[in-house]
Amino acid sequence: MKEPLPPTARELVTGPRRGPRPHLRPPEDGADVEGEDFARVEWDWTELTGVTFARCRFDDASLSELVTRRCVFDACVLTGVQLGGSRHLGSAFLSCRFDRARLFDATWEGCKLTGSQFPGAELRPMTSTDSDWSWTSLRGADLSGCDLSGHTFREADLTDADLRECDLTGADLDRSRLQGTKLRGADLRGASTDGVNWRGLDLTGVRLDLMQSVQFARAHGALVAD
Repeated sequence: MKEPLPPTARELVTGPRRGPRPHLRPPEDGADVEGEDFARVEWDWTELTGVTFARCRFDDASLSELVTRRCVFDACVLTGVQLGGSRHLGSAFLSCRFDRARLFDATWEGCKLTGSQFPGAELRPMTSTDSDWSWTSLRGADLSGCDLSGHTFREADLTDADLRECDLTGADLDRSRLQGTKLRGADLRGASTDGVNWRGLDLTGVRLDLMQSVQFARAHGALVAD
C-alpha cells in the first residue's frame, strides 16, 4: 500500500481554514504589506498608522473598534469582516470588496473609498465626513437617515439603494446611477446632479433646489422657459 503523498504548497494555501488566527500580529506603523493573507485575524481595538496593504485578504477578520490613520488598503478583500465601531481618519480603501461586511457605527473622516464594492454589507448607522465615495458600488445598500452632505458620489452605483431621509445637500452626484433608489424625504438641495437620469425617479417628499427642479421637469418633457 502506497504512503499518502504530502500536501503540496498550493493545497496548504487553498485548503480548508477554520477558527481564528490570533497569532498573526498587526504590522508596524508605516509598513508596506503586499499579497498577505490575514483571514480571521483578531485585531480588535488595534491602531494602525501609515500602513499600506496591497492585494491583501481579510476574510472574516475581527477588526471591531479598529482605528486607522492615513492607511491605504489597495484592492484588498474584506469579505465578512467585522468592523463595527471602527474609526478611519484620512485612510483610503481603493477598489476593495466589502461583501457581507459589518460596518455599523463605523466612522469615516476624510477617507477615500473610490471604486470599492459593498454587496450585502451592513453600513448603518455610520458617521462619514468629507469622504469620497466615487465609483463605489452601493447597490441595494441601506443608508437611510445618514448625513452625507458634501460627500462625493461621482459615478457611484446607487441602484436600489435606500437613501430615504438622507441629507445630501451639497453632495456631488454627477453621473451617479439612481435607478430604483429610494429617496423619499431626502434633501438634495445644492447637490451637483449633472448626468443624473431623472426619468423614473420617485421624488415624493424630496427637497430640490430650483436648478434640479428644472432638470427634472425637462427630463419629463416639460418646456421650461429660460
